[in-house]
Amino acid sequence: MASAPHENPYSAAGVDTAAGDLAVELMKSAVRRTHGPEVLGGVGGFAGLFDASALRDYARPLLATSTDGVGTKVAIAQAIDKHDTIGEDLVGMVVDDIVVVGARPLFMTDYIACGKVVPERIADIVAGIARGCAATGTALVGGETAEHPGLLGVDDYDVAGAATGVVEADRVLGAERVRGGDVVLALASSGLHSNGYSLVRHIVAGRGITYGSASAELGGTWGEALLEPTRLYTSPLLRLLDDATIGPGIHSLSHVTGGGIAANLARVLPQNTWVDVDRSTWSPSPVFRVLADLGGLDLTATEGTWNLGIGFLAVVAPEIADAAVAALRADGIATWQVGVVRDDARPDGEFEQGAKGVDGGAVRLVGAYADAGVPANGAK
Repeated sequence: MASAPHENPYSAAGVDTAAGDLAVELMKSAVRRTHGPEVLGGVGGFAGLFDASALRDYARPLLATSTDGVGTKVAIAQAIDKHDTIGEDLVGMVVDDIVVVGARPLFMTDYIACGKVVPERIADIVAGIARGCAATGTALVGGETAEHPGLLGVDDYDVAGAATGVVEADRVLGAERVRGGDVVLALASSGLHSNGYSLVRHIVAGRGITYGSASAELGGTWGEALLEPTRLYTSPLLRLLDDATIGPGIHSLSHVTGGGIAANLARVLPQNTWVDVDRSTWSPSPVFRVLADLGGLDLTATEGTWNLGIGFLAVVAPEIADAAVAALRADGIATWQVGVVRDDARPDGEFEQGAKGVDGGAVRLVGAYADAGVPANGAK
């Protein structure tokens, strides 16, 4: 049958361009709040414009870039129809990778693919991205929402993003700065962040738990607890790096995402060094313990999947370690020492090394976790 004379054939195919336009209108104010004078052109252009003339102040500016998504955490947001924090997770996954090399983020773009554009839902997602960008000093200069009927269900979506930052060439952080005797500091996570949710969902489904169910151990519903936003570390770490006394002693940083603590720390250590990360210095927060118990897993079996309470690691000179801990705690991030870099003969045992194509140092976790409810050493 032929379509009606004035029917939009694209709408008949399931794509609602009017809904897409409304979504843009709803998100405009949130996006604009991330714009400083460096952003030109506003919202809705084919490309975002960012004035790079400030880079003239750098002797040798290096651009840093990162791209990532949120993974299957979005399935929980979809299950309980709560979409206002997923964007913060996206910023955490993307922008916090940039600060690892010591770079200051400049701008970010996002991409949302969905089965059907629901303007309010898209606006909620982007509002979360904008909130994360504002918290990290990143301009949200552009994005794209794509409707994929037939490929994605009407309530399905996925999010991804990319960001660009800048760092002075002689201030790039990395394994080459690390020395034997350096102290490894752990920065507390806010929870699961955005990794290991396939295992989370497998455990929850296997026990027949719905995300709307209340959990006394987690202090709310399962869905709310599992959507706890990713902690954003960029601004506190940049303040640390800008400190004339502390900054030069920050040698390398590691964002604890996929692969867990040992694998991600190994990536930012030089070859022929090793670290024993002492589990007894902290107690993984309840969400990890509850999930592990439900899945019949020992916490140590999840160390390659979940962050277990450590969202970032900093390898620093021993003489500034106490000052760095104090500064980060003052910024609201519980921070404590978990190990020391060694460059002597490595002991026998199973170490994580060569993670994600990087032939770096060697790391293993040793000892037993502190009892439940015991805070990290010295944490407040």
